[in-house]
Amino acid sequence: MTVIFQLNGEDCRFDGDPMTPLVDILRQERFLTGTKAVCREGFCGACTVHVDDEAVPSCLKPIGLVQGCAVTTIEGLSSGNQALHPLQANFEGADAVQCGMCFPGMVMSLSAFVRDNPHASRPDIKAAMVGNICRCTGYERIVDAVADCLDQARKAGQSVGGIHV
Repeated sequence: MTVIFQLNGEDCRFDGDPMTPLVDILRQERFLTGTKAVCREGFCGACTVHVDDEAVPSCLKPIGLVQGCAVTTIEGLSSGNQALHPLQANFEGADAVQCGMCFPGMVMSLSAFVRDNPHASRPDIKAAMVGNICRCTGYERIVDAVADCLDQARKAGQSVGGIHV
């Protein structure tokens, strides 16, 4: 079967088994290794990508279900002249990243969350992290990074991920 979709803004084509997990196509066919294949059961969040702007675990998404969709990985999250998405920059600034295994999935999950919830509270941010496991850090630095990102955007009257705050 042939599957045609957008991958980080570019046309992409896959010829093969439509049940192949999207994470395998991203890593093995497209060499986008920021998406991590960890649990392969959808509970760790390390493989999270955006499919039509929704954060989804790519290990549970068969490639056949992305026909005609727009897929964004951590490598495609920044736009324009930005080297990093504001949330990535805040993770770095808050020293929230250690081994890097959970970081891409965490950013993908939380970037969709902040886009849709620009006035989120700390408890809201913590609730949004359910489904993303980090074994290296305490989650507080991650929550700090997200809260700081939202605060900075509000103070500057800017947007985070396309939503004006």
